[in-house]
Amino acid sequence: MNRWTAALVGLLGLAAALAAGHLVAALVGPSASPYLAVGDAAIDLTPQAVKDFAISAFGTHDKLVLLLGMAVVLAASAAAAGLLSRRSPLPGTVVAVVLGALGVVAVLSRPDLGQLGVLAPAASLLVGVFAFRLLHGLATRGSTPPDDARRGFLITAGAAAAAGVAGQLVGGRVDVEASRRAVGELTPARPAPAIPAGADFAADGTPTFITPNADFYRIDTALSVPRLRAEDWSLRVHGMVERELRLSYRDLRERDLVERTVTMTCVSNEVGGPYVSTADFVGVPLRDVLLEAGVRPGADQLLSTSSDGWTAGTPVDVVLEPDRGALIALGVNGEPLPVEHGFPARLVVPGLYGYVSATKWVVDLELTTFAARRAYWLERGWAERAPVKTMSRIDSPRHRSTVGARPVVAGVAWAQPHGVAGVEVRADGGPWRVAELSAEVSGSTWRMWRVELDLPPGGHTVEVRATDRAGRTQPQARLAPVPDGATGWHSVFFTVA
Repeated sequence: MNRWTAALVGLLGLAAALAAGHLVAALVGPSASPYLAVGDAAIDLTPQAVKDFAISAFGTHDKLVLLLGMAVVLAASAAAAGLLSRRSPLPGTVVAVVLGALGVVAVLSRPDLGQLGVLAPAASLLVGVFAFRLLHGLATRGSTPPDDARRGFLITAGAAAAAGVAGQLVGGRVDVEASRRAVGELTPARPAPAIPAGADFAADGTPTFITPNADFYRIDTALSVPRLRAEDWSLRVHGMVERELRLSYRDLRERDLVERTVTMTCVSNEVGGPYVSTADFVGVPLRDVLLEAGVRPGADQLLSTSSDGWTAGTPVDVVLEPDRGALIALGVNGEPLPVEHGFPARLVVPGLYGYVSATKWVVDLELTTFAARRAYWLERGWAERAPVKTMSRIDSPRHRSTVGARPVVAGVAWAQPHGVAGVEVRADGGPWRVAELSAEVSGSTWRMWRVELDLPPGGHTVEVRATDRAGRTQPQARLAPVPDGATGWHSVFFTVA
């Protein structure tokens, strides 16, 4: 074989393998697709420093970057396997078997897949080896007419494309959007108080007080978003309880729903970062459900599990606080939860970082202890308890921008669940100035601030700090998010023209 033909043999063998695995995964569980399973395993095994870098560098596109990176590596490996097999199919066969075995191991490591899940990577392995050896034979047999070899290549490419498309169509057969539409309007028996006028300073560059669903930050480990219909979903409450509960979506929907305005914050948010949003959540009080189950003495952790096997551990004493406002949320901002934000149901616990409080696609609540069970991020070095730290951010002017005389500096601050008591701003290390605060909504939500500065022409560095209602002022020392959230004063540099 010439080099181009050899590389093509490897690439078509890989395409056939991935397409076969994707098609079988559509029947046994979408996350069993070897490509996705290996990606999920890579996320689980990636060192925390690398994850932090990915989130910092690529934001919510980190998963797309991972999948594209995997595609490049797999394509390079397949092409190399073909080049090594110009005379004998043995090197490429070995590579195909190794890649197939990695897929098997990745699927077996997934907590959300049963034993049938292994059928998908097994299909990938068998089809990959078969396709590679078939194409290799067609390309190296001197007695085979060139048209027959070309026809075999085209048939393999077409079959791989058809299998991949079929897998995508079959895997998407669960019509989640139809299920969302069928939910209808989620009318709370107890609506949240109306947002007062002057709750934001959007005209001066802050976000709007309520974050639109399309703009709400999304940070999770799910490469493929779980697709659950409300009519198929249920929530199990068990463990250290007096009575086990099994609640359907209808069971929750028929209860008196409450609406709460909550600011949510991701623990991976760097100082000045974007991973904080506010919304009106509608759902069932989590405290009521736990009291109905009867929490036994000694239970200090509520271990929540997503449909894809991800776990979070929430302190029981926090979710049982009468005024905390923890929810099993069904809707947000006047509609059922978007699929990527947890439909049919998720947890929302004000005042705690999301990795211990905001399980999406939640299907299981176990009352247990921190000594007995360790959740996903605790196994990776994060803190057991994660109260949100008092923090502030400058949104306007932008870093390295040029502004006119007497610029208005504006931003947001948050200190859930205590609330923001004050914000101070200083320029070039000078005296602190008290900023004007927006109308307060509740201690569980962010608060906007602004201040007009009289600065001479030239470059200036402006810093901000906030103080919560418990009297805690955010510290100046810069600390990374691990293990329980970043600290430090946010600053921007801009030029006054």
